[in-house]
Amino acid sequence: MTATLLRTAADLHARARTGRRAVVMTMGALHEGHATLIRTAREIAGPGGEVVVTVFVNPLQFGAGEDLDRYPRTLDADVELAGRSGADAVFAPSVDEVYPGGEPQVRISAGPMGERLEGAARPGHFDGMLTVVAKLLHLTRPDVALYGQKDAQQLALIRRMVRDLNFGVEIVGVPTVREEDGLALSSRNRYLSPAERRTALALSRALFAGRDRHAAQEALRARAREVPATRARAEALSAIGESRAAADAHAVATTAGGPAAVRAAARLVLDEAARLDPPLRADYLALVDPSDFTEIGDDFTGEAVLAVAARVGATRLIDNIPLTFGPFGDAS
Repeated sequence: MTATLLRTAADLHARARTGRRAVVMTMGALHEGHATLIRTAREIAGPGGEVVVTVFVNPLQFGAGEDLDRYPRTLDADVELAGRSGADAVFAPSVDEVYPGGEPQVRISAGPMGERLEGAARPGHFDGMLTVVAKLLHLTRPDVALYGQKDAQQLALIRRMVRDLNFGVEIVGVPTVREEDGLALSSRNRYLSPAERRTALALSRALFAGRDRHAAQEALRARAREVPATRARAEALSAIGESRAAADAHAVATTAGGPAAVRAAARLVLDEAARLDPPLRADYLALVDPSDFTEIGDDFTGEAVLAVAARVGATRLIDNIPLTFGPFGDAS
């Protein structure tokens, strides 16, 4: 399948439109993660719909000293990959097309959620991101827009903007795509030297350590619920040699674990990576409520996101995984 390259909104609006239009927004330098987004968009749009991929390196979301000029631009390869993955068109406007009067005087504010984590590390980033997303939603006029869950805070803010400001578009999050060694796919991975890449693997290892600690905790809690702490039950278990297992399960489920243990397991991996050569320099490790990106408490139940950001050499990387915390209940 060959994607048509469009440079102006007028060209995009002139296209005959039938069925649903699904849009995938990118800054180019497309990789398999983007291809997964495009393939998912194709499934959603169906054979009678249309998939549009935007390629635009947005200057508003790059702060002073960030890599705007260094950011890879590979439009020819992007158009080829987009078409091969199922896109009908690639909309690659110039800066003047998106911001015809120069930098906009009126912008979208990300609010308090945009000041946390990535927002604290990159002031103004999310205001710039939401401003260009709002403009591209108006320019492309989709029925549905797809974004990767690797940028979890970005996805949460886009969902909030669409809901709070009554945009008539469905937002779909697509799970993070990883390389075989666990590193989340990112256009910035190409900046890493072989040694830096080995260090960068600590991001996903830290997340997986937190996830595994949580899974073990949940398994022990489930076992504790199956073993009531009664004298008669303890005596019966002792007869078949299970009293120690029951006691261990009960102790761990009621005293250790939860969000604090998840953070500790992930932090241990990051601390070890800080001593590597080259070292990993962590910006943050956070376990947050995805509705507002505030840190969750030890009694939290529901969906959560374990997120990390760090620098290796001159390259800054982010990653996250979703977790679900069930009710603690009575472990006895």
